[in-house]
Amino acid sequence: MEGTPQDPIITVQDLEKVFEGDIRAVDSVSFTVKKGEIFGFLGPNGAGKTTTISILTTLMLPTGGKATVLGHDVKAEPGKVRKVIGLVPQDLTIDDELSGRENMELQARLYEVPSADAKKRIDELLRLVKLDDAQNRMVKTYSGGMKKRLELAEGLIHRPQILFLDEPTLGLDIQTRTSIWEHIRKLKEETNMTIFLTTHYLEEADGLCDRIAIIDHGKIIALDTPSALKRSVGGDVIEVEVAECGDNVLDVIKHMPGVTLLDGKCVGNKARIKVPDSNVVLARILNNFVENHITVVSVGIKKPSLDQAFLEYTGRELRDEEQAPFGAASSKTGNGKRTGGRRRGR
Repeated sequence: MEGTPQDPIITVQDLEKVFEGDIRAVDSVSFTVKKGEIFGFLGPNGAGKTTTISILTTLMLPTGGKATVLGHDVKAEPGKVRKVIGLVPQDLTIDDELSGRENMELQARLYEVPSADAKKRIDELLRLVKLDDAQNRMVKTYSGGMKKRLELAEGLIHRPQILFLDEPTLGLDIQTRTSIWEHIRKLKEETNMTIFLTTHYLEEADGLCDRIAIIDHGKIIALDTPSALKRSVGGDVIEVEVAECGDNVLDVIKHMPGVTLLDGKCVGNKARIKVPDSNVVLARILNNFVENHITVVSVGIKKPSLDQAFLEYTGRELRDEEQAPFGAASSKTGNGKRTGGRRRGR
């Protein structure tokens, strides 16, 4: 069933996943993904990103709700879904004791790619991810970035219509992450493939995605284009640290025209203030503090950003250091062996 540019290629309605102990990993989630777009799930570890992608790729059954991929119900028609999708999982599942090319050949056989086509596709994909020179080396000699690029190539061997990328650059250094981003952009430009990715990297979501769903505690709390999410913040945020933040400081802020006190209180000795334009009002704010004998320790300004949008919607910042290190995802189950078409690593 082929989608048109106007039709959603993925449809999710009131999706739920409840684990033992009444843990709601996915809580009444609804969204659609358009054909040819890069759609992102942005959220911290434990937000429900991997659980959602596991349901959409038929690795996990939902507790409630419905999800379709290219018109196929993920619960009732898992076999049909698997034929039209590719998956690059969080955890590495390639075989270290095989060469890069041997891994690709094995994946081609698992997907029943005709041998006459497999060689050409493998050659093309190894060139795409810049591993053609290293294709005959044992994978155990590859760097982490090379292994992730090989996983990306394997996810494309059967020419899927939709590619799922679960934290595609988790734990990689910034240079390698940038290289992976370039490959994803090139893939989108050359094939117009629909790509669904999960990430906790703000710059990754901002730079790659056509639309982003901010997900936290299993719920989607905002969904729009990166630019619209940033515009929704509505102004600059000034963070003022004072020597001692008491009621007098809060009263001064609340009586300033055109200024909004965020959080309704100080956090520590810091107050966050939203203003339309910090360039216009910052001097006036500082003068008010001086006139009221309030000692200012430091001042910081945040222009509207995806980071700020996440903070506004969730009430907290998305910090990379909160995430699990590469290869240590808590969602992994099983032994990482290949089973059926795409290997099951969790």
